[in-house]
Amino acid sequence: MQILTATDYNRLREGGRVIEADGFGDKVIILQDGTFLKLFRRKRLLTSELIWPYAMRFAENAHALIQRGIPTVEIKSVYKIPSIERTGVHYRPLAGDTLRTWLGECNDLERQHLVRDLGRFIAWLHRSGVYFRSLHMGNILRMPDERFGLIDISDMRCHNYSLSETSRLRNFRHMTRYRDDIKLLGDSTAILAESYNDMAGSSKGFQQKLDKLLADALAE
Repeated sequence: MQILTATDYNRLREGGRVIEADGFGDKVIILQDGTFLKLFRRKRLLTSELIWPYAMRFAENAHALIQRGIPTVEIKSVYKIPSIERTGVHYRPLAGDTLRTWLGECNDLERQHLVRDLGRFIAWLHRSGVYFRSLHMGNILRMPDERFGLIDISDMRCHNYSLSETSRLRNFRHMTRYRDDIKLLGDSTAILAESYNDMAGSSKGFQQKLDKLLADALAE
């Protein structure tokens, strides 16, 4: 992790545009060259951030995804910025639009095609040992070559083994908490479950649980 002085930090972000912020300050800045600077603050006095900074997690997760052949952002640098009490990760963004955007604009036939591919993609993640807690339509991009990729990858664990069915179902449960995304999927949730199970080789018991989880989420 590189130490970034106040002068170097101000030089780096000069001419950039803040696209995400909260009451504590800037969170994401698009720099002049089109790359992104994502900033992380320590939220509690005693936290794992002291040992494993969020910026480092982000960078390590990107590396782990790339090793698995899963498209994601390209890390340029990881910083510690004492002058603003932040860590930061400088990265080149992934080309494409979020599935949230695609699903909001496509017709029924296009939606079915997208959702079928989405089911296969999530199965690929799980078989590759990727537990992406922030799995939702705003964090999955459809790239110009029609592949899917992941962004905002801080909240993730990458294992050297396929996820258990318990973990897989828990990950889907996280996804169903995004009610607007479920509405965008609509009746295609059945296609999502079918394509996922075909790719993942799910047990009959898991298939029944996933079908019920998605159906209940759609009904709410």
